[in-house]
Amino acid sequence: MSRIGKKPIIVPAGVTAKVDGQLVQVKGAKGELQFRVPDDVAVTQDGNSIKVDPRSNSKRARALWGTSRAQVNNLVVGVTAGFEKKLEINGVGYRAAVAGKNLQLALGYSHDVNYPIPAGIAIVTPKPTEITISGVDKRQVGQVAAEIRALRGPEPYKGKGVKYAGEFIFRKEGKKK
Repeated sequence: MSRIGKKPIIVPAGVTAKVDGQLVQVKGAKGELQFRVPDDVAVTQDGNSIKVDPRSNSKRARALWGTSRAQVNNLVVGVTAGFEKKLEINGVGYRAAVAGKNLQLALGYSHDVNYPIPAGIAIVTPKPTEITISGVDKRQVGQVAAEIRALRGPEPYKGKGVKYAGEFIFRKEGKKK
């Protein structure tokens, strides 16, 4: 039995949720999101709570039960508080700056890398070596953070590159004579 799937999702005041068949729409102060729940899972709304239940006892239905509940909960959290990811840049001369609708990154290549900021995402650089990505859609915020990190991932010898804030980079010892 899914411990996460059993919990109902409480819709806070100021947020309107609408369940139309398999489509869940949530509207709040920060924006509007929707999610189509898989057919193996049933979604019902009762007042200010949303309940997710499996339609059958199949392995697929049980697997999607907790996942669907977490996805719908992320909609509610996204329109109320939003999501945020922080990246750190390590390396001599490595820096980031927001220029219009692009994120300019100097990552040790022969040229600066311009990353276009997608709609629904806000990127701020409080310091040249810090990037803060925020938005209402958790999936999109994580995807943008992963794409920026992939431009120059952290390397294990000197730790240079782009990493998540708080991420531990396993360091290797260099060549010995």
